[in-house]
Amino acid sequence: MTETKTSQPSLPAPDSDFYLIHEILSEEERAILRRVRQFMETSVAPVINQYWAEDRFPFDLIPGIRELNIVGIGFKGYGCPGGSTLLDGFIAMELARVDASIATFYGVHSGLAMGSIYLGGSEEQKQKWLPPMARLEKVGCFGLTEPLVGSGAGGGLLTTARREGDTWILNGQKRWIGNSPWCDLSIIWARDVADNQVKGFIVENKTTPGFSVEKIERKVALRVVQNGVITLDNCRVPEANRLQGDLSFRDTGRVLRLTRQYVAWESVGCSMGAYEHALKYAQTREQFGKPIASFQMVQDHLAKMLGNITASQCMVVRLAQLQDQGKLKDQHASLAKAFCTVRMRETVASAREILGGNGIVLDYNVARFFADSEALYSYEGTREMNSLIVGKAVTGFSAFV
Repeated sequence: MTETKTSQPSLPAPDSDFYLIHEILSEEERAILRRVRQFMETSVAPVINQYWAEDRFPFDLIPGIRELNIVGIGFKGYGCPGGSTLLDGFIAMELARVDASIATFYGVHSGLAMGSIYLGGSEEQKQKWLPPMARLEKVGCFGLTEPLVGSGAGGGLLTTARREGDTWILNGQKRWIGNSPWCDLSIIWARDVADNQVKGFIVENKTTPGFSVEKIERKVALRVVQNGVITLDNCRVPEANRLQGDLSFRDTGRVLRLTRQYVAWESVGCSMGAYEHALKYAQTREQFGKPIASFQMVQDHLAKMLGNITASQCMVVRLAQLQDQGKLKDQHASLAKAFCTVRMRETVASAREILGGNGIVLDYNVARFFADSEALYSYEGTREMNSLIVGKAVTGFSAFV
C-alpha cells in the first residue's frame, strides 16, 4: 500500500485588518477602496522602490490616480467626488499601506491645498481652482512651515504680506513644502503687516514674478515626495488670489485640523504595510530548519504590531465619525496624530527587527516604511506639540510658552 503525504494547509495571507474595520463602509465605498488597492498594488508597488532610491517623483502614475476619481473626496461640488471623511481616511490608509510618499503627495494636494480653497476661498475662487485640481490638471502645495518657524507658526510667521492697492507684496521663505518644486500653485500663508493677522494667498508658481523654489536634497524619508524651499522676493499677488474667508491663523487651523487626522490615518497605513511585509517574510524565511514565523519571539512581535494597528484603526475611525457629525475639535485630531504616529514608530521598528539584516535593504520594502515613518512622526505637529494641545483641553491650563 502506497503511503500518501498529507498536504500542509495553506498559510493565512497577511491581513492587517484584524477586526474587519473595512466592513463599516458601504458596499459602494468598499468598491472604491478595492480600486485604490488594485492600483497601488499593480501600478505603484512594483516601481516605487526604484523611484525612492533615485529621489524622483513618478509623474507617469498621475493619470492612473486621476482615473480613480478620488481627488477631493470629502468635498461637495466643484468637480469633487464628494463622500465622507471616513472614506477619505480609508483611502489615505490604503495609499500609505503601499507607499507613504504617494499618500503624502495626495494629502498635500487633495487635503491641504484643495482644503484651503474649499474652506477659505470665495465662491469665484472655488469655481476657478477646484475643478482642475480635482482632475489633477493643476496640482497644489501648502506653504506654512518656514526655515525658522515650524511648531511656532501660530505665534507669528516671518513671511509678510503688504497691500498696495489691489496687489499684495509677499516676502519671506517657506521650507519643507511638499510638491512645491514642480506643482502649479501654492497656498502661501503670510502675516499681514497692517493688522498682524495671518492670511492665505493662492500663488501661481510658474507665472508669478518673485516666486522661486529650490528642491531639498539628500532626504532620508519620503524621498519620492519632492520637498522644496520657497522664496518670496517682493512676490506680487492680486487681491483676487487672496483667500477671502481667511482672516487669521484660526482660519488656517480649520485646514490643519482636517489634515492632522489625515496623517493619523496615513500613519496607520504605514504600520499596516510594514506589518504585512514582515509577516510575509517571516512565513517564508527559514532558520534552524523552519520558518521564523513559528518562533515565539517573532509571533510576540507580530501580535504587538497587530495590536498597535488595530487600536489605531479604531481611533481614526471614531475621529472621522466625529468630523462627519460636526463634533471634531483640535484636541481630538491632536490625540490621534500623536498616538497613531508613536504606535507606527514602534510597529515599523518591530518589522525591521523581524527582517534582521534584510530590514535595511529596499528590496524587502520594510526599510522604506521604516525611514518614511520618521517624516510622518514629525509633520503636522510633533508629538510634543499635539500632546500640549490635548493637555490644555483636559486640564484647563496652557503649558505653551
